[in-house]
Amino acid sequence: MSKSDDLNLKLANLPELPGCYLYKNDDGQIIYIGKAKSIRKRVRSYFQKTHSDPKTEQLVGQIADLDILVTNSEIDALILESNLIKEHKPRYNIDLKDDKRFPYIKITIGELYPRLFVVRRMASDKAKYFGPYTNAGAMRRTLAVIRRLFPIRSCSLELPSKRKRHVCLDYFIGRCPGCCEDGKTTPEAYRAMIDEVIMFLSGKSKEISGRLRVRMEKLSDEMKFEEAAKLRDQLQAIESVIQKQRAVSHDQIDRDIIAVATEGGDACVALLQVREGNLIGQEHYIVATAGEDNSEVVRNFLPRYYKTAAIYPNEIIIPMEISDSELIEEFLKEKAEHRIHIIVPQRGEKVELIDMALNNAKHNLDLYLAQKSATKTRPHHAVYSLARDLYLKTLPRTMAAFDISNLGKDLAVGSIVFFSDGQPKKSEYRRMRIKSVAGQDDFSMMKEIVGRYLIHLTENQKDYPDLLLIDGGKGQLNAALDAVKEQNIEDLQVASLAKRFEEVYLPGRGEPLSIPRTSSSLKLLQRIRDEAHRFAVTYHRNLRSKRLEESALDKIPGVGKKRKLDLLAAFGSVEGIKNATLEALTATPNIPAHIAKAVYDHFKQATESDESMGKEIDE
Repeated sequence: MSKSDDLNLKLANLPELPGCYLYKNDDGQIIYIGKAKSIRKRVRSYFQKTHSDPKTEQLVGQIADLDILVTNSEIDALILESNLIKEHKPRYNIDLKDDKRFPYIKITIGELYPRLFVVRRMASDKAKYFGPYTNAGAMRRTLAVIRRLFPIRSCSLELPSKRKRHVCLDYFIGRCPGCCEDGKTTPEAYRAMIDEVIMFLSGKSKEISGRLRVRMEKLSDEMKFEEAAKLRDQLQAIESVIQKQRAVSHDQIDRDIIAVATEGGDACVALLQVREGNLIGQEHYIVATAGEDNSEVVRNFLPRYYKTAAIYPNEIIIPMEISDSELIEEFLKEKAEHRIHIIVPQRGEKVELIDMALNNAKHNLDLYLAQKSATKTRPHHAVYSLARDLYLKTLPRTMAAFDISNLGKDLAVGSIVFFSDGQPKKSEYRRMRIKSVAGQDDFSMMKEIVGRYLIHLTENQKDYPDLLLIDGGKGQLNAALDAVKEQNIEDLQVASLAKRFEEVYLPGRGEPLSIPRTSSSLKLLQRIRDEAHRFAVTYHRNLRSKRLEESALDKIPGVGKKRKLDLLAAFGSVEGIKNATLEALTATPNIPAHIAKAVYDHFKQATESDESMGKEIDE
């Protein structure tokens, strides 16, 4: 059964059940993953109509096979789709480029005296998680504020403990209430503080402020002025944090505001977190769009983000209508255990919040694209190491490496490979036959190819490389320097790398440099040198093969250029012709019987001659 027949059979037997479908190309690679309420209807719709969307039309043209995964409900299909996309990263799906392990703040509320620290994964335990945070710096500043406001223990002691312990320095500087020593605090008092930390991380700063004020006044009435003063200081610190938060909403509803900015194949999703009417944070995610519009970006983003979210708002404000909004709301309800409304505002305060989120999305996208552009043009770190280790005056952003391949008296060749910012640039590779040197004189050959290369650059008004790398030792280096001198080029940096001990020779230095073998600069030199050697050997091998084929067939009377091509086309190589039977040669198109006999006899005589020579050597 052919692939197309197999695909048609699968299309004819699709179930009318919810689930996910995985499209594959001819190589068996997953190129698209989707979910559907009815797999049969959704998948068959791809093949039963012409699509106006070029991306979908291109996708359908590449589908060679499909797999399906049936689920119990459409919500299960939505979750499965998100997990499969994250695992396989298909070409035609939207992909979160920053989809890595973002940090969370974890509070171990399952312990008698909970701790607070940063983790990269949410575990199925009794802990409370907050995040994920795309801005690790902002997260750590939040942690610093929390530790300044709340004396949470930072040790890893297992408490309570049968072993008698004494408080450490943290207790005396007010960073811990003394959980490890009896009589310093109680689990109830410590848990009340942890509850306030949770409210603070949830954006409930005003609620904390109200609770602290009530406790402070109660302690004051009980004439516990020292404890009341501590709460007063804590209250003032929290209220200073509240004042720094920008009020963006008149109501007290917790909401997330989402907007998308797009340029080319990249998009940025900005998410503003508003709690109790105050803007408390902003996260952003870079997305590879694969040609989808913004509504599809948002539709894919929501389940992927809120699947691992630690805090859920009451409302999610988005800039446009999306498909599956009711399904996503149902999914969010299961995750958050309360109703979350997805709202598309038309006017007023919420539209202004969307505009604010959009400005953040545009800014972060511009920053990402600038960083992306800078990364493309930034030299590899090994280039900087090379400049340091070779004492170069100029950073070797462009390098040309030279090698000679010469296994006999003739057919000597030279190769030049070109690297830019530590990466090969094959459009600048060059190769040449040695013309002026007879015999095996590597030094003269190196001088010739370096000189001819420099002349080529001069005649074509091209810039000289920042560094010429010569394969060989001191002799090859001096030969290259002679070529540079003859062209009257000044300040051209030249070095050579000897293969035996991987020693680097520099002009004017009697002893070679010995760069550590683990150095990135030596590895870069070796990579360039080896590439030059590969390029030279490949060229030399091709020339020898060509000469062998030409010489072997040229000796046969009646075999001209056209008949050579006919024979090579029929048998693939000279070796194939040599091993062919007389019948096969006679049956070759455009080859007369007498020419076929001449070819057969020629190679038969050559084989007998080789065998007799072998016998003489053996004897």
